[in-house]
Amino acid sequence: MSGVLVTGGTGKTGKALVQELRDAGVPTRPAGRTPAAADPDAIRFDWSDPATYGPALDGMDRVFLLPPVESVDPMPLVEPFLRQAQRAGVQRLVMLGSAIVLPNAPSAVEMAAQVQAQPGGVVLRASGFMQNFLRPHPLAERIHRHGEIRSAAGDGRVGWVDVRDVAAGAAALLADLGVDARSDYLITGPHGMSYPQAAQIITARTGRQVRVERVTEEEQAAAYRGAGMPTGFATALAAVERGIEEGREDHVSTAVLELTGRPPRAFAEFVADHMYEWTR
Repeated sequence: MSGVLVTGGTGKTGKALVQELRDAGVPTRPAGRTPAAADPDAIRFDWSDPATYGPALDGMDRVFLLPPVESVDPMPLVEPFLRQAQRAGVQRLVMLGSAIVLPNAPSAVEMAAQVQAQPGGVVLRASGFMQNFLRPHPLAERIHRHGEIRSAAGDGRVGWVDVRDVAAGAAALLADLGVDARSDYLITGPHGMSYPQAAQIITARTGRQVRVERVTEEEQAAAYRGAGMPTGFATALAAVERGIEEGREDHVSTAVLELTGRPPRAFAEFVADHMYEWTR
């Protein structure tokens, strides 16, 4: 048997990728800590339980790799999986990485290099997800409850991307092993956008008044901790906003167009597709 193992198959990107692959007729195995009981192909996969690696990889020749989330040091868990994937004969490994590297998280760079050293290894460095503006993300929860975005990023811009476009790009690489692939793709939306611009678009499109409250990096870290994020990850994530304010994350690429044949969705289109989120 051959097919695609989708780790994180119950998450936003994973679900969209599974649908893309199945629509294309590709055998797909969604994997996650709580696999969907109604899906006969779904399987349990837990980064903290190496015993789940082998059954998940069994018979699969392609893998979509979603590293452990909310971790500043994923390598101790990912490295043994990479070795096992190589032994299993995986021919293409597509990892969802981040265009925004967390401060004090050097293993993210090492992890990307190890993936690219694998046979058929590809890293998708995705920019910030537009889906962060949807609940249950803390950013979206605050918009829903208080009509505001708390940010330490000032007017700095990010090339926000819709996870549906990330999934479509990954599907293009995983559906057909004959597709030529680079080892690295920067995945972004069509343009950079600041939080004040996002608030203006939501307000204009939905009629829901959204304002931006500027906070300090320390206040943002405390808010993330209050939302349940681990302390180290919350601190690193808040520090990212300093880089955004300084313009270090204002990048856009044509990778979605190259991989899928169509341009990435703009934020206004994303808002129109999820109007219920702000109007109900």
